[in-house]
Amino acid sequence: MNELFINWIANTPGYAAPYALAALGLILCERAGVLNLTAEGIMLVGALSGVGATLTMGGYPQLAIIIAMIMASLVSTLFATMTVLLRVNQVIAGLAMVFFCQGLTALLGNLFEWKNQPITGIGRIDVWPLSEIPVIGHIFFSQDLIVFLIIPIFYLVNRVLTRSMVGLRLRAVGESPEASDAAGINVTAYRFLTVMAGSALVGLAGAYISVASTKIWVDGVTAGRGWIALALVIFARWRPWRALLGALLFGAIESAMPRIAAAGIKVPQYFMLMLPYVVTLGVMIWVAWSKRGGATDEPGALGQPHVREERR
Repeated sequence: MNELFINWIANTPGYAAPYALAALGLILCERAGVLNLTAEGIMLVGALSGVGATLTMGGYPQLAIIIAMIMASLVSTLFATMTVLLRVNQVIAGLAMVFFCQGLTALLGNLFEWKNQPITGIGRIDVWPLSEIPVIGHIFFSQDLIVFLIIPIFYLVNRVLTRSMVGLRLRAVGESPEASDAAGINVTAYRFLTVMAGSALVGLAGAYISVASTKIWVDGVTAGRGWIALALVIFARWRPWRALLGALLFGAIESAMPRIAAAGIKVPQYFMLMLPYVVTLGVMIWVAWSKRGGATDEPGALGQPHVREERR
């Protein structure tokens, strides 16, 4: 039982990584005032690009992940063009992008015969001699490269958002684009580039699933994780570190599912499959209840298009 518990905790960061990275990318976008519902679709683009790049180059999964981030960022320019430049309704544009990316990745995966092709992917790194420490070593010092980079990535993004002039202007654009425009900030450029940067992180989340976790591409490999990441953003109230804690919660639930089956504990299969979404509903209800009568950290201009000539 102790070994089962240790393996569960040790594998939780790997399951939590896609949720954490996707939620962080969405927080970045929404801090700039762009309501981004494209996570599920952009994660699929990152997942397909990571596998495709690995198969095409004959390996080099680390480089493939970088390519996946670039491709996700490039695809997101379509969403940014619709919402920032053309001022299309952000909810409709986001949902349309998800369906577009689902169809596009399924088409390209079959067209280039990348579907069901196993890849080497990214393996675990043992930080010797720390990885030899009983219990702690297996949990903290025997993970893959992306998991080791999660904390630095979150620290960097949070630092930029809260301790830099770029972050101050970005948050100002999300709170009051009219005042930001009057202060000489290019609202359009900040929103457009932030969508691209945030989508690169979402693409990294998708690439992690296919290159580090499943090490294969199949249609819909993200399995709804992008939608859960959206709930995490609200749960975290647009704060990066709270999103990381929420991602660990969902990672722990997902990590527990195969361990429960391996332990021979009889739990209905479909109950286990729906458990993450039940928790998602519970999180949303808790957030809604906790905000009753109180202030919210939601960016003031979230989802609102900016037209320079107009003043509200």
